[in-house]
Amino acid sequence: MSLQTFAGFGGLPIVARLWGDPHLPPVLLLHGIGQTHAAWADAAYALEQAGRHVIALDLRGHGESGRPVDGAYSFDAFVGDLRGVLAQLPARPVVVAASFGGWLAAVVLGEDGGHLASGLVLADAPPELDPQIARGIADGLRRRAADNAQAAVWDARILDTIDSEAVAIRVRDAASRLAVPTLFVRGSESRVTDAGAVESFVACIASAEFAQIEGAGHLAATDRTEAFNAVLLNFLERRVPLLPPEYREGTDPRTLRDALGCFATGVTIVTALADDGTPVGLTANSFTSVSLDPPLLLVCIARNAGSASVLEQADRFAVNVLQIGQQPASNRFASRTADRFGMTDWQLGEMGVPVLNGSLSTFECARHALHDGGDHIILVGRVIKATFEPRRDPLLYFRGKYRRLHFA
Repeated sequence: MSLQTFAGFGGLPIVARLWGDPHLPPVLLLHGIGQTHAAWADAAYALEQAGRHVIALDLRGHGESGRPVDGAYSFDAFVGDLRGVLAQLPARPVVVAASFGGWLAAVVLGEDGGHLASGLVLADAPPELDPQIARGIADGLRRRAADNAQAAVWDARILDTIDSEAVAIRVRDAASRLAVPTLFVRGSESRVTDAGAVESFVACIASAEFAQIEGAGHLAATDRTEAFNAVLLNFLERRVPLLPPEYREGTDPRTLRDALGCFATGVTIVTALADDGTPVGLTANSFTSVSLDPPLLLVCIARNAGSASVLEQADRFAVNVLQIGQQPASNRFASRTADRFGMTDWQLGEMGVPVLNGSLSTFECARHALHDGGDHIILVGRVIKATFEPRRDPLLYFRGKYRRLHFA
């Protein structure tokens, strides 16, 4: 076991305990209020033995993590900590989070997107919380905090800044946008997490599963450790397996496509004019520079694309590199039914080919060569004119989804 310190919201140090080989698939563990990383000791051992790299955080104000002098324990501060930690990890972890930690994880992954994690396990993170029960929990935690030993473990000022009702509403809203494999685990005897509320909560999450630990209370991960660990490991092996998918020639081409999708690219729209003057265009991310002398680039066009025949014959064409505000245009030009140019701001460029206004960069090209690329056409162009906008950021594409630049 080792220690690692992350920079949290406002630079506050967030400390984690680490188990296992850091090159193995990571699992990030988040505890609830009034606990520390130690609550996950048994789960961490089971995960390490199962071949996972385990990172167990102490939330701000808990354990060895920092305690802000000004009492900055707003929910947004906790959310900022988790965003910061995820941005500093070298790989996307499965986040396993209990109670309040589950609220944090659901909000961060729901609001910021699945690119931050590869999976989510919510251990009794109540989607609804009765105000009377919430007050009872807070009173119990305050009584515990009055004990000097407990005061050394966590900062009771946290209880004065968290509006549980407002947070629960935010969690339910974020849940509908979760886009990672998700498991909700509930203790059958929990008086905090209502079974009916969990059922409707799980139903609104794409690709979500539900498991109930018989005989466990609110803290199922510690009440019935062996049963919880079995459910957790089963979920991980099925939904986020240790062994990566493998493609062999002649097997499912979708696996090869997924492997190729690991190469992050920009997004372009390739445009030209048909013989009758009709503008044509399509979205493509197989684009690269070829040479500076002479100035050449290439783009790969699927043979079954509706505009492929025009682009194959065109003497001139343009490659429009998209910026983050042009995602709708990318979707339109990837569709066979949308009114592509009617809903897009464009004009004819100097070479008489359609140019999309507001693009990150545009390359107006003369046809240089055409090559066979299997089910694609490799179109090589000689760049006659190039323009670009240095104040905008690129629209990115990675693993089948749009992305944008993230600065940690």
